[in-house]
Amino acid sequence: MYCEFLFESGDSMVIEDRKEKERYQIEEIKNKVIWGDTFEVLKKMDDEVFDMVFIDPPYFLQLPSKELRRWTVKTVVEGVNDDWDKFSSFQEYDNFIQRLLTEIKRLMKPTATIWVIATYHSIFRIGKIMQDLGYWILNDVIWVKTNPMPNWLGVRFTNATETLIWAVKDKSAKRYTFNKEYAKEFGIGKVGANVWVLPLCWGYERLKDEEGKKLHSTQKPIELLKRVILTSTKEGDLVLDPVAGTGTTGYVAKALKRNFVMIEINQKYVKGIEERLKYSLKITDISRPSKKYINNYIKMV
Repeated sequence: MYCEFLFESGDSMVIEDRKEKERYQIEEIKNKVIWGDTFEVLKKMDDEVFDMVFIDPPYFLQLPSKELRRWTVKTVVEGVNDDWDKFSSFQEYDNFIQRLLTEIKRLMKPTATIWVIATYHSIFRIGKIMQDLGYWILNDVIWVKTNPMPNWLGVRFTNATETLIWAVKDKSAKRYTFNKEYAKEFGIGKVGANVWVLPLCWGYERLKDEEGKKLHSTQKPIELLKRVILTSTKEGDLVLDPVAGTGTTGYVAKALKRNFVMIEINQKYVKGIEERLKYSLKITDISRPSKKYINNYIKMV
């Protein structure tokens, strides 16, 4: 095991955003999750306050309204069919992403970096929007999933990857944090290439609702956020996640002695985050996290 969970009681970490609230001071929202519309919350924050931003936006998977059924057996293919992933057009989706990235850029310190993750459905659109807004892309990182969703329909390659874009706010940005030794440990091969091999969130990590079903369709694994945070921040840095989902970003940031601010509009997810943050995460294999596992996986494939 690479982590353990310790119960930790204390005051609520949730703040409900209210219209009458005109401004947020960073100290009052540090290590809190704000329940509210991210655009309304972000505009109440001061400029250049965050050291790193992680965004896991809607992917706009463009799934058909009808059920997808497997050709060989009479069962329904489970996927992402949540309201938050639905947009009327590519233009509406692009407008959402552009608006979000514009506001985020204002909040980033000159030395800050930003990570955005998505699938092939939207990552290329997001990358173009980032470049159009003046962001300077440092790397893409390919997440290879060891347990991807099976290719039930059999009409295309199994989608076993997601892409992370890592960028600074403009071409002139210098002195951003890059912890080379961690990057070398996490990437495949002797040079630590920009490929991360790790499983989807599953088992004890997966948050469940009252019916025992997964709380969120695209919950990200602890290991993924551990890698993001360790490679691009220092202890004490302030990390923002403006669309927090199940709160993995803040959960891991806290364990790694970073500070966080998370924003989430869905009350169901906010309750899940609040319950999750009652348990302190202790990560125990920071120095050499997964090299043996990665090498074994490479041999298998």
